[in-house]
Amino acid sequence: MDGQTVGFIGGAFGAVIGIIGGIVGTYFSIKNTNSQAEKNFMIRVSIFVWIAIIIFLALLLLLPKPYNFFMWGIYGVLFSVSVHYINKKINTIRESEKMYTDV
Repeated sequence: MDGQTVGFIGGAFGAVIGIIGGIVGTYFSIKNTNSQAEKNFMIRVSIFVWIAIIIFLALLLLLPKPYNFFMWGIYGVLFSVSVHYINKKINTIRESEKMYTDV
């Protein structure tokens, strides 16, 4: 087997492992919610994140060099802001659910 074939097999295997990891992570993010409101929010977030990552990967592969490298900077900033927003929103949902159950 030549180096190109080994590289292709490794890349394909890595992509499959990454997709499986994303599916498992998405499943448990939705499964481990505490309320229906959290579950609905996590489903919407999961759909948005899967679409965003597909767009990111498409741009990373389709944009010519060196422009495709700029996608990593944009990804890093948007990822950080998105995680902060999602965590804040989940905490808000949990607090509102707690407020109604404590009464």
